[in-house]
Amino acid sequence: MAVPQKPGGGFSRPPGQGGFKPGGGGFNKGGFRGRFVPRKEAEHRINHFIRVPQVRLVGENVEVGIYSTQEALKMAQDQALDLVEISPTVDPPVCKIIDYNKFLYDKKKKEKEMKAKSKVSEVKEIRFTPNTDDHDFDFKAKHAIEFLKEGNKVKAYVQFKGRAIQFQDRGQLLLLKFAERLAEIGVLENMPKMEGRRMLAMFAPKGKKKA
Repeated sequence: MAVPQKPGGGFSRPPGQGGFKPGGGGFNKGGFRGRFVPRKEAEHRINHFIRVPQVRLVGENVEVGIYSTQEALKMAQDQALDLVEISPTVDPPVCKIIDYNKFLYDKKKKEKEMKAKSKVSEVKEIRFTPNTDDHDFDFKAKHAIEFLKEGNKVKAYVQFKGRAIQFQDRGQLLLLKFAERLAEIGVLENMPKMEGRRMLAMFAPKGKKKA
């Protein structure tokens, strides 16, 4: 049964039922729900904040076409959803009947994922000495794993000071052991090699090709 209308348009409030909440948004119980109350700076106009005479509805849960705004609001009310203005610059504006809270949540989640994918990877350094003990080795391996999970590269090196330079074979074994520890999530890009008094090995997250 259609909701009686006041002269000049708009929804009336039948006895015992809800309607538009003064100054609010969304539908309340029995009519427009009050679950979502848009603020003035809301990203989209929704429900009775859409003040044009007609809108173009699109989406999976409606027959695509042009409807009066009151009819579109009634359709949203019947589905316990929100009428959301998606494209306000066209004539008539394009709207969807959706759960606005879920729409904003999904949009924010997608933006966060895109931002994470576009993040520029960094090179994190892990420093060892030829005499690095097991406890220190495990601690640094844990940090390297976190760096790789975040999409960063890891430059591991053994620093030789003074006469320690004679223990290059020890440094090589240490870096190969490190590569074995990171094997599940990291790829060794090159065999350990000497640069000055350092022996270096570079690791990249699995799935990323060598630049």
